Amino acid sequence: MSAQAFNAEHNAVLDEILEMRRSIRAFKDGPPSREAINQIIHAGVLAPYAALAVTNDGYFRRFFVVSNKSPATRTIAALGRQAAQTAAERLMKQTEKDPSLRGKASAFLQRLDRIARTGVPVIGAAPYYIVVAERKGVPASQQQSLAHCLQNMWLKATALGLGFQLVSLTAQLGESKEFCDTIGLPPGEFEVNGCAIGYAKELPQPRSLPRIDNITTWIE
Repeated sequence: MSAQAFNAEHNAVLDEILEMRRSIRAFKDGPPSREAINQIIHAGVLAPYAALAVTNDGYFRRFFVVSNKSPATRTIAALGRQAAQTAAERLMKQTEKDPSLRGKASAFLQRLDRIARTGVPVIGAAPYYIVVAERKGVPASQQQSLAHCLQNMWLKATALGLGFQLVSLTAQLGESKEFCDTIGLPPGEFEVNGCAIGYAKELPQPRSLPRIDNITTWIE
């Protein structure tokens, strides 16, 4: 489609979707339709990627849709708690070596500790947990590429009236053989990240954003 095919209406719709895109913390019980999930995955397929890192071993991304009714959810939730505990212990060791990190890391450590004790809140609560995997390559830019993919999916979910939350702890699970076996992914071959999708119980309050002039420097 040529640039001339887009108009002010398209621009206004995009602006509205960008402003509506929010992280949803609580989901209703009813699942979205499979058609809606497929549309969201298609948006992920359209996302940019690091072309030099893509090999010729077939399509480089995979998507795994895990229903909260599936037994796999309990396994993944347990693995998520373990990953949070491991990440917390690693970060604690770093703060012991570098005391300047303690203040900066305290809030994150508290969150990791909470996840280790109670689990990732949305895994099992949201109707669907989606894992996106990208085949490893050189340069190692899979997580940046997955971020583009998840952003596309987030915007599409917003356009469909669905709630979305990143589950960034997923990235810590890619090296776990048990996690890979649970979703059917060859261990060690892919980087992963994930998200939760469903209907939002309620929408967050409006955000307070900075003025563009206050945060932009023009160099001409």
